[in-house]
Amino acid sequence: MEFDTTTTAIAFVVLFGILAVGTFMSPMTTSTVMMVLGGLAVFGVVTLALGVKHGEYRATHR
Repeated sequence: MEFDTTTTAIAFVVLFGILAVGTFMSPMTTSTVMMVLGGLAVFGVVTLALGVKHGEYRATHR
């Protein structure tokens, strides 16, 4: 499967949406949920960026 920018963005948004729905269903206050979702979003973006860079490195250094 070829991952281009669109496919990667869609996968990221779908996975984040699933996590967000699960977090909203938890018995936490709204402010806590928003802090958790903010941290999840930042962690997801950083992890995605590191994964893309690692994949680029692996593709060019065999």
